Order: sequence, then C-alpha cells, then structure tokens
Amino acid sequence: MRSNAYPSLPLPVKRSLKKLGEDIADARRRRRIPTTLMAKRAMISRATLARVEKGVPQVSLGIYATVLFILGLDKRLADLADVRADDIGLGLEEDRLPRKIYLPRRKRETKP
Repeated sequence: MRSNAYPSLPLPVKRSLKKLGEDIADARRRRRIPTTLMAKRAMISRATLARVEKGVPQVSLGIYATVLFILGLDKRLADLADVRADDIGLGLEEDRLPRKIYLPRRKRETKP
C-alpha cells in the first residue's frame, strides 16, 4: 500500500529532501564507500539506500539519521530545530515579555 504523503508535501520540503538525498550520495561517494557496504553498515537494503539518496520522504527519519551517522554528519542533526536558532520563536517570546514589572504589594498590617 502506497502512502499519499509525498504528493501532499509542500514544494520546499520536497526540494529539501531531494537535496539531502543528493548530499548523502555525494558524501558517500567522496568517502569511496560502495552502496553494498553502506547499506550493510546502516542495516538496510540497497534499495532503501537508493531511496535515501533520492530523498524519498517515506523513508524513516531514523534511517536518514543512521546514514548520516555512518558518514560522520550526525552532529548537525541535533541542532536542526535548536531553540537558539529559532528566530521566529525568539521574536515571539520577546513580544510577550512584560513591559513593566511590579514588586508584589506588601500586606498591610491591620490595627486592632
């Protein structure tokens, strides 16, 4: 059964996945790793590796991460959605900061 996820992806996402796949293929070739050995190291089939290198979105993120690990490119994976690099989120957070900060009022002592 084929998934309908691919046609519904936004065009920039499709392009990004395609570029990721091409970059993975280039990195593998630069390291002179044959597809058979790469697939064996990643514990996937050569067909799945071919799908990774094409940027197919139905391949799990775990497989992409494993392939990046084998190539030594996994360090940046952890920083993809890093809070410190989220300019929009940081801007929204700044907008929500209070303009003035008041100290809590002291409770008045009642006289008997």
